[in-house]
Amino acid sequence: MKYIVLIADGMAGWQLKELDGKTTLETANTPNMNRLCANGIIGLVKTTPDGFPPGSDVTNMALMGYEPEKYYTGRAPLEALSMGIDLKENDVAFRCNLVTLLHYEQRVYMHDYSAGHISTEEAKILIEDMNNFFNFQDIKFFPGISYRHICVFYNCPEEVANEKLYPPHDIIGKPIIEYLPKNWENNIIVWLITQAQTFLNQHEINKKRINEGKLPANSIWLWGQGKKPELEKFEKKFGLKGAVISAVDLIRGIGVSAGMEIINVKGATGYLDTNYEGKAQSAINALNKNDFVYVHVEASDEAGHEGSIEKKVKAIEFFDKRIVGVILENLKEKNFPYKILITADHPTPIEKRTHTNEPVPFIIYDSRKKFSISKNFNFSEKIAKESGIFYNSGVELIKNFLKEE
Repeated sequence: MKYIVLIADGMAGWQLKELDGKTTLETANTPNMNRLCANGIIGLVKTTPDGFPPGSDVTNMALMGYEPEKYYTGRAPLEALSMGIDLKENDVAFRCNLVTLLHYEQRVYMHDYSAGHISTEEAKILIEDMNNFFNFQDIKFFPGISYRHICVFYNCPEEVANEKLYPPHDIIGKPIIEYLPKNWENNIIVWLITQAQTFLNQHEINKKRINEGKLPANSIWLWGQGKKPELEKFEKKFGLKGAVISAVDLIRGIGVSAGMEIINVKGATGYLDTNYEGKAQSAINALNKNDFVYVHVEASDEAGHEGSIEKKVKAIEFFDKRIVGVILENLKEKNFPYKILITADHPTPIEKRTHTNEPVPFIIYDSRKKFSISKNFNFSEKIAKESGIFYNSGVELIKNFLKEE
């Protein structure tokens, strides 16, 4: 048996008056997921444990079969693992976004959490030049993909490691002073952010971006900190060889910690323009030597953060056609039985422009069951709720998915 998990990050959402009371998932044209829905099991799963924020770190860890209550130490150290950053016992990794801040009426607001989805090439130069600007021995910045980077505090003081910090996508349009550490006047994190602004505002890349009508990366934002996690190896835990496909360091980092194969796909961006077909084909190829493949697609989450109905519908349709559809077509040629699990890691409602903790819909399809055309379901939050099937955790869902009947 082969197992395929397909995650459309943030795909679930709320009903919208602009869509006549439908969600973006209900509105999108998704014939492939609908077909699986009609011939499989559909229900809801609570992916965010009580007491945890509904972040992709927590929810994807659970959907890979690892209890966040037991294994979670923070988002950034997972990303650091994916990037090959060596963390010692007392080192703390922080997620470092390149962001756009807006000055308005003597206040500073979080305008864009991604600096206009700055390119990886531009961001790499900014991060490397910022390292030279600060020239610290005990604090270092590491370039990642697009706006997503890492800052490591070596031998980090406990008071810095324990600061309450906020994801920038949670505070879009809000004054940043309300979300800085309370002792901000004598705080190393606040000092880094303000000094970075001085440097970034003068950088030639940002001057060029402004001239081109693009948002500048005029600040950094630190959050999601933690120490190196220790996950039980996936093969030992489940008796299956696993692989992970994602453009996002966070997801790859969970796979690294779990000892899974990490498959890099050329042109995978973590945005609407990602290489969907490349991911789908890589998943099929991965099954030649792996029993389990976890495919994560970020685009629908990014569209939710942008508050774009049009982009989110398009992202869901791309996922259905260019991920689900391509995988199903390729599986026709295979002579092994397989199971597919399709879900979102969390909702990213258009109205909120950030994550929420409601349960998300899922489909489980088993190839040993013949397709029927007698049922016509539209994969959606509503249909999933009406099924009456509910899992109280992502771990519970994945264990059931991997259980042989």
